[in-house]
Amino acid sequence: MLPKKVKKKRKFWKTVIQQRALILMSFPFLIWLFVFKYVPLWGWTMAFQDYRPGLPFSEQEWVGWKHFKFLFQDEAFLRVLRNTLAMSVINLVLGFVTAITLAILFNELYNGKFKRIVQTISYMPHFLSWVVAAGIISYALSLENGIVNIVLQKLGIIDEPILWLGIGEYFWGIIGVSEVWKNVGWNTIIYLAAIAMIDPEQYEAAEIDGASRLQRIFYITLPSLKPTIVILLILNLGNILETGFEPQYLLGNPMNLDYSENLDIFVLKYGISMGNFSLATAAGIFKTVVSFILLFSANHIAKRLGQARLF
Repeated sequence: MLPKKVKKKRKFWKTVIQQRALILMSFPFLIWLFVFKYVPLWGWTMAFQDYRPGLPFSEQEWVGWKHFKFLFQDEAFLRVLRNTLAMSVINLVLGFVTAITLAILFNELYNGKFKRIVQTISYMPHFLSWVVAAGIISYALSLENGIVNIVLQKLGIIDEPILWLGIGEYFWGIIGVSEVWKNVGWNTIIYLAAIAMIDPEQYEAAEIDGASRLQRIFYITLPSLKPTIVILLILNLGNILETGFEPQYLLGNPMNLDYSENLDIFVLKYGISMGNFSLATAAGIFKTVVSFILLFSANHIAKRLGQARLF
């Protein structure tokens, strides 16, 4: 009788041979991952140096945690960290609620032609570049001919036009609504796929028992979507500091700067543009470490609660 280790080894190589096509197909991705994601980690050493371009590595001045200490003592960094977290939480909550709601509404539409038309319209903004989308948003919120001001005045909600992008306190909400408008249709795709996997007999049985549409949604659709929601929530928590760059950069202006500047703009403005590559690298490491901790923490909590998880 063969030892257990030999059996495992044979089973492993048998699986490799059986899956050789998939393994060969994955090689280009693994090479890309190594070249563009792992090799650049060598550059993290700049965060611990007063890096000067042109000097060889051996001549760089090592300063330890100097740049990290500066970050957490700098009021500008703490402000952009606040903005980043606030916009991330708003985008996360609005993104989940609107995407799940819209997916359920699509699922409840029985007119196939109307459903396809509405879905197509909801997908279209996703394919616009943020440059075009920001232009549309700016025009819609403009002081003179903006549709938002016109509608609100017609409804009697406001007495005079508001310079929406000139008031910092409104910026987070504008970004949240803009992200929903641009991506809600696209975000419904995965939820619609999960809903399509639900056994239709469950709905039929519930209908026979006298369950209303709302009851079928609450007791069949939403519980069936729970594993998908948890997995996506874990993934999004891992990107909590990734609020984007283009919408904040394009819609931001000196009047709303205290609320529009996020970590990516901070890195560009105070790091790369000023040639302080060490500070920019330190900020990037901070983002990566926080994302890593949040991802694994969320996955561990989901595991402890018996929910679906990534690993």
